[in-house]
Amino acid sequence: MTKKLWFQVGVAILLTLIIIRMFMEVKTIFSPILIVGQTIFIPLLIGGVLFYLSRPLQKWLESVKFPRWASIISVFIAIGLLGWLFYALIGPALTKQANAFAENAPEIILEVEEWTKYTLSQKDKLPESLQTTIEEATGKINTIAVTAGSLLIKFIQNVFQGVFLLVLVPFFLVYMLKDHEKFAPFVAKFFKGEKKTWVRKTLSDINDTLSSYIQGQLFVSFLVGVMLLIGYLAIGLEYALLLALFGLMMNVIPFLGPYIAVVPAIIIALIQEPKMAIYVAIIMLVSQQIESNFITPNVMGKSLDIHPLTVITIILAAGNIAGLWGIILAIPTYAVIKTILKNIYAHREVIKDAATKSV
Repeated sequence: MTKKLWFQVGVAILLTLIIIRMFMEVKTIFSPILIVGQTIFIPLLIGGVLFYLSRPLQKWLESVKFPRWASIISVFIAIGLLGWLFYALIGPALTKQANAFAENAPEIILEVEEWTKYTLSQKDKLPESLQTTIEEATGKINTIAVTAGSLLIKFIQNVFQGVFLLVLVPFFLVYMLKDHEKFAPFVAKFFKGEKKTWVRKTLSDINDTLSSYIQGQLFVSFLVGVMLLIGYLAIGLEYALLLALFGLMMNVIPFLGPYIAVVPAIIIALIQEPKMAIYVAIIMLVSQQIESNFITPNVMGKSLDIHPLTVITIILAAGNIAGLWGIILAIPTYAVIKTILKNIYAHREVIKDAATKSV
């Protein structure tokens, strides 16, 4: 029984949970390590994302005989030019809208509360069963609205405060671009024979999985953000650029992201002009239909091959465990784990086939 895959996976999961539990019990001992980890987490994450986004450019430059140092410098120049272009085109407008939204946030919250109270005051005229439904729905809407509003405010704050955390990003990115090819051989040197080959293949598959997810998801999110911006500007929605950028960022979260992104836009539309909320909902619906039926299948294909129900379950569980970062990192983490398990299963099948042939 100890040789069965399900038994080994079960033991591995159990040991992992025990280690996590023990770690939580003695976390005060590891608090300095946690502080260091939290400090470098965001710069390391951003550096990793930039690495996967800029890796195709570096690969192409080196294919046309650019030396490694020249390709790295070229990548940084390209990133700098894109950053400058972003700031020149939308920086002033984004700053203006963010400041205006921050100033008007208390008034917006007050109007939402008044609108909610008015809606609840009318429920007595409805059948009792419908009243119960409205109360439950109102509670859920309030929760979602508060969550979306807090995320938007945090997003605005992080846009300005996050600049100070980006000092370490260039250092991580330089070493990733310079030495990324050394990681797999370094890990594989601790193994021999078939296990060494398996480790290198697994690391290569993980790299391909992360590359497909990051490049595809960010490109899809960018296109969705552009569609939302065009739609919001067309109907004259206030804070159009800020809300479209927020929608772009939330679209990184599969399935649930668009629903979170549309809540602030609908609230702003209701305050600005009630019928405009219908237009906002239509814009979001159309953009999501275009994204899910045309953009995502052609950009990402079935590279991750994860069922929608699995995605929703993972995101909800990760959100309860680790908050916003859990929601963002849940799907790529699951995809990596799935890749490892698929390689384990394939390796065991090869061993079984070899054993059968030898008999």
